[in-house]
Amino acid sequence: MNIPATIRAGDTIKWRDIASQDSLGNAIDSGNWTLTYYLRTNTASEGATVVGSAYGTGWEFTIAASTSADFAAGDWYWQAIATYGSEKVTLGAGQLTVLAALEYTGTPGALDGRTQAEIDLLAVKAAIRAITNNGAVKSYSIAGRNLQKYELSDLMALESKLKAEVNREQAAALIANGMGNPHNLFVRF
Repeated sequence: MNIPATIRAGDTIKWRDIASQDSLGNAIDSGNWTLTYYLRTNTASEGATVVGSAYGTGWEFTIAASTSADFAAGDWYWQAIATYGSEKVTLGAGQLTVLAALEYTGTPGALDGRTQAEIDLLAVKAAIRAITNNGAVKSYSIAGRNLQKYELSDLMALESKLKAEVNREQAAALIANGMGNPHNLFVRF
């Protein structure tokens, strides 16, 4: 299935899929079958249905900009179902990421373009700073309610894990933008 892995809300999205086969080797093509993508997210009442039009023996799909403009940023899930009469065959399923639209009219609002890992990393660093700077109390109890804070060693382990995740995300972004893998090392003799 050729649905893009990442799309931007507000863009026109197009892709094509080739003909396929069922589990018995019978052709599934645009001559007899209809191929429909169902897109959903975790948010209630959010979804889209995209029906393919014939393109050779396969299908071509278009999500209009006016439709994708309503897509909430985040993870979406899709399933491609081919139908022929009462027969239904799932040809593929997966996940895609919807990026927030940066387009605006009037005065732009605030936009936090950081990933969740970057946000979490800053929070962990702030917690480590609070422990090391003020010798923060590990736990306390007020009116029968208890609060216990993370151990410094736990925070440092979490910081290390989040740094690695942020580095992976940044490397993936560089590769996606055509700037190459920053971890490749080239040697000339």
